[in-house]
Amino acid sequence: MGRIQRQFTGLFLLIGLAMTVGGQCAERTDKLLKVAFVMVGPQSDYGYNYTHKLGRLYLQSHLPNIQTTVVENIPESAEAERVMEKLVAQGNRLIFSTSYGYLEPAERVAKRHPDVTIMQTWRPSQLKNVGCYAAYQYEPLYAVGVAAGKMTRKNSIGFVCAHPVAVLLQDINAFTLGARSVNPKVKVHVVWTNSWSDPPTEAEATKGLIDSGVDIVGCILDSPLTVAKAAERNHVMVFGTQADVHKFAPNYWLSGTAFNWNTTYLKIAKSVQERTWKPDTHWLGMKDGAVELCSFGKLVPNDLQKQATAAAEQVKQGKKIIFLGPLKDREGRQRLAVGQAADAKSLSEMDWFVEGVDGTLPKR
Repeated sequence: MGRIQRQFTGLFLLIGLAMTVGGQCAERTDKLLKVAFVMVGPQSDYGYNYTHKLGRLYLQSHLPNIQTTVVENIPESAEAERVMEKLVAQGNRLIFSTSYGYLEPAERVAKRHPDVTIMQTWRPSQLKNVGCYAAYQYEPLYAVGVAAGKMTRKNSIGFVCAHPVAVLLQDINAFTLGARSVNPKVKVHVVWTNSWSDPPTEAEATKGLIDSGVDIVGCILDSPLTVAKAAERNHVMVFGTQADVHKFAPNYWLSGTAFNWNTTYLKIAKSVQERTWKPDTHWLGMKDGAVELCSFGKLVPNDLQKQATAAAEQVKQGKKIIFLGPLKDREGRQRLAVGQAADAKSLSEMDWFVEGVDGTLPKR
C-alpha cells in the first residue's frame, strides 16, 4: 500500500510540474508585447512611412497581445538613439528601425539592451539582437520600366532620387534595364536631392527635368506626392515608388511600385512573442508579397499593361532574373559574367550605373 501511495504521489508531482511549465510557456506567448516603430518622416506621407503605418495597423489588428507605438519625423542622427532609448524605457521589447540611416543609433541601443529586439531596414548587423528586413523594389520597377520604355516618345525619362546608396542604384538600374529591353534608345536622367524628403528641392528637380525635355518622370523618395503632382500640373507622364498615388495624378499616371509590410511585421512580431526569433536578414521580393506592381494609368494601352504585368510575373516566379550576366556598367566594365546572377552581397554593394543612365555618382 505504501508503494502504491508513493507512485500516486510521484504522478501528482509530475502532473503539477507539467502544469507549471505549461503555464510558464503560455505566459511567455500571452504576455503583452510592446512594439515600437521609428520613422524618419510622417506616416501620412502617402509614401514610404505610410506603408509602414499600414503594416503596423495590420499587425495591431491581427496578432493578440500586441501594443504598438509610432514615433514620426525622427532624423538619422543622435536623436534616433535618444528616441529608441526612451521607447525601451517605456517597455517596448521590439523596435522596428525603419530608415536606412538608423543602423548606427540602433546598434548602440541594442548593445545596452540585449533583451530588446531591433529590426533594421536595408542594412544588416552583426549583433545578436538586431535583425534586418528589406523588400527588393527593383523587381516591379523593371516592369514599370517596360511600360515607360514603350510610352516615351522622346526616349528621355527623368528620375528624381534621394541618396546614391545601393538600394536606390538597384532600383534605377532595374528600371533602366526594363525600359531598354523594349526600347534601346531610352536614356534615364537621374537627379539627386540628397534627402529622403525635401519637397521644395523635389519640385525644383522635377521642373528642371521637364524643362530639359523628358516626357516621363519618376522618383525614389520617401513620398512620391510632390513629383506626381508636379508632373500632373505640367502634363507629363509620371511613375512612382513606395505607394500607389495614382489618384494624385489621375490624367498622367503611368504606374509604380508599392511596399506591403503586413505579413513581414506579423511574422517577426509573432516570432518574438514565441521566442523563436533569430537575427536573420530577410531579403523579400514580389514572391513574398512584400512589394508589388501598382495600377496602370488610363494613358497606358491594354496590350502594354498586359506586357508589363507579364514581365512582373516572370520576375515574381523567378523566370526572369534582372541582374544576370553578361552585364556591363555604363563605362563598359563587366560587372556580371555570363550566366552569373547578382547575389544579396553584390546587390548590397552596388555602386554603379548600367548603360543608359545619365547621372553623377560619388567617387569611392
